[in-house]
Amino acid sequence: MTRKTVQDVVQEMLQDPDLKRNIKHYEKMDGKQAQYASFPEKLHPSIVKALSSKGITQLYSHQREAFDSATSGQSITAVTPTASGKSLCYHLPVLQQILEDDASRALYLFPTKALAQDQLADLHELIEASGETILSYTYDGDTAPGLRTKVRKSGHIVLTNPDMLHSGILPHHTKWVSLFENLKYVIIDELHTYKGVFGSHVAHVLRRLKRICNYYGCDPIFICTSATIANPQDLAESLTNTKMKLIANNGAPAGAKHFIFYNPPVVHKTFGIRRSAILEVRDIASYLYREGIQTIIFAKSRVRVEMLVTYMKELTKKKLFDSTIMGYRGGYLPSERRTIEKRLRDGEIKTVVSTNALELGIDIGQLQACIMTGYPGNIASALQQAGRAGRRQDDALIIYVAQSMALDQYIIQHPNYLLGQTPEEAMIHPDNMLILMDHLKCASFELPFSLTEMYGEFEVQELLAFLEAEGVLVRTSDKWHWMTDRFPASEISLRSASQENVVIIDKTIPKGTVVIGEMDRYSAMTLLHEEAIYIHQGKQYQVEILDWDEKKAYVREVDVDYYTDANLAVELKVISEDEKKPFGKATVAFGDIAVLAIPTIFKKIKLHDKRDNIGSGPINLPAEELHTNATWLAFDLPDGWKESDLTDAMTGAAYAVRSLIPLMIKCDKNDIHVIPQVKAVHTGKPTIFIHDSYPGGIGLSEKLYENLGELLRLTANHVEDCSCELGCPICIGAQEAGVNTAKRNVSALLYELAQ
Repeated sequence: MTRKTVQDVVQEMLQDPDLKRNIKHYEKMDGKQAQYASFPEKLHPSIVKALSSKGITQLYSHQREAFDSATSGQSITAVTPTASGKSLCYHLPVLQQILEDDASRALYLFPTKALAQDQLADLHELIEASGETILSYTYDGDTAPGLRTKVRKSGHIVLTNPDMLHSGILPHHTKWVSLFENLKYVIIDELHTYKGVFGSHVAHVLRRLKRICNYYGCDPIFICTSATIANPQDLAESLTNTKMKLIANNGAPAGAKHFIFYNPPVVHKTFGIRRSAILEVRDIASYLYREGIQTIIFAKSRVRVEMLVTYMKELTKKKLFDSTIMGYRGGYLPSERRTIEKRLRDGEIKTVVSTNALELGIDIGQLQACIMTGYPGNIASALQQAGRAGRRQDDALIIYVAQSMALDQYIIQHPNYLLGQTPEEAMIHPDNMLILMDHLKCASFELPFSLTEMYGEFEVQELLAFLEAEGVLVRTSDKWHWMTDRFPASEISLRSASQENVVIIDKTIPKGTVVIGEMDRYSAMTLLHEEAIYIHQGKQYQVEILDWDEKKAYVREVDVDYYTDANLAVELKVISEDEKKPFGKATVAFGDIAVLAIPTIFKKIKLHDKRDNIGSGPINLPAEELHTNATWLAFDLPDGWKESDLTDAMTGAAYAVRSLIPLMIKCDKNDIHVIPQVKAVHTGKPTIFIHDSYPGGIGLSEKLYENLGELLRLTANHVEDCSCELGCPICIGAQEAGVNTAKRNVSALLYELAQ
């Protein structure tokens, strides 16, 4: 039987009457031919031999440009799509350098251990084909103690992650002399993942790395590679504090891509609730499976992955030992994940269901179709997932299935937002004072500071004097020295700006406890209070005990059909107003604020479609103060409005604005808070505050100071376009029965402010 092509399947879907009514948009993007360049004349014969063994007889133009730039001493940032051969942009100059000088060393940084392992296999294959002896190793928490000394002393290429560099390599640099004396290249793969708090921390880890390199007399070249984001060069330069050359002209070929935007049918018109996206994805994926189209399905959690795998395996339940449908997520053994990756490359697996674990550059070959179960959260991730489909120059099918959520429904109504715009900017904020002080301690532990020394671009002598007053540094005639027995790197998580995190301990296993995560104190009040349902890697846990003094939350795995949502009583005080400007009839300002938050009660809300409130309880925790950045909009009471009308309208507007902020800036919804006040103390007027969720701020609300008008217009249009009648969780939040004016008032207020 002749298998159908992607084009055949697309035409069938567009003509099927049941599917057609739910397809809101279809667009075809044409493919492109490859742009090739010859091998550089100086490329080592052994590398040429290795490439030839893989069938590579010439380079893509961006690979040649990267090689020429890096080998001439320029730090570079290469930005090209998934499966465009980015790894050769750094493998080739690194191998060339080591073959020219055997003492040379290179450090590869990957955001995850799994990605480092995948790239190690790719690198070993290339080295083996070259016939040369080049030692490359991963160095992480799984590295055997017996191997660590060998890695430190003789590893030409060390593959690791930022967390290990921060706590396991830089503080012990005296054991890594051969690396730091001869470090020629630092590779930063998946650059776009270094954003927000994590990226701000990694920026300081790299400043500490450069400081240690300078001490040992070397000045490495940085090579960054990234998926498509709006500001790759700016991000790379901010992250590394190094001038970069941007390489963005992709020479790799690509087939045509067919994009289908699919919205499940409405099952509850009044509240705008649609049929489950999971069930729609199941039906579409089953059709593609039967037609022989190799497909990857992206789902947002472990639970959803396993649900979809269970549904899909109904197709093969009558076949013995059939494994053409598989799941892929965190929690699987590494050996199992490697097997799945290989069988995907070989074409043995026809459908794989994955979390975003397969979004990064792990080699699984190129599949024919990609289904996204909901909007991944930002354009960059969506493009990464879409890039997983498209074999060589064959056509690819990408189907976006929307959920009943604000972001998803906005995208489905405005497909050009995903297809026609550049991805978001990825932002970091290295001058966050808490993060800066944390890493200044680490840098002081690693090497003494001179009395005139800069730390990266920062003048830090006053800060060092403050640390002396705190008792952790001592000043001699020419240096600041670390003077306590504490090991600062061990106390600092790269994933949080807060110094005192709450550690989350799993008590599920009898007579055993396992630390499964940590959370900043401010977030812990609403997410880790006793009886809260905490979700980690898709698993549900209930908080049994929250020891606030010891900063420990003890949790146990449960299987319940609800989640918890806590209320905070918030007092907000403006500390300083740094910027201010007129905004139509209103005024917008930016500055520092203090937020005093007191958790009051929590609600149990049923999962799935209706989201009914099925219970509540008190929270008994002390108030927590957060100092951060905020943008705020102050306005006069609109003509004809009462304050009672304004209270509900501002609450709904704040909900809608917060839901759509991730469309404007690359952040998670929980990275930012929106607080409405009918009469703010600072302004004396109705005011909407938008503040960063992290101590010291990480630049998110500052970005919105410049783009507030666009955000308000986008939000107003979304509320207006929502298919519900009275207001729903997709637009302004769940509404009480009998309230008929809420949606109309929120829409009117947003349009009034957006003018």
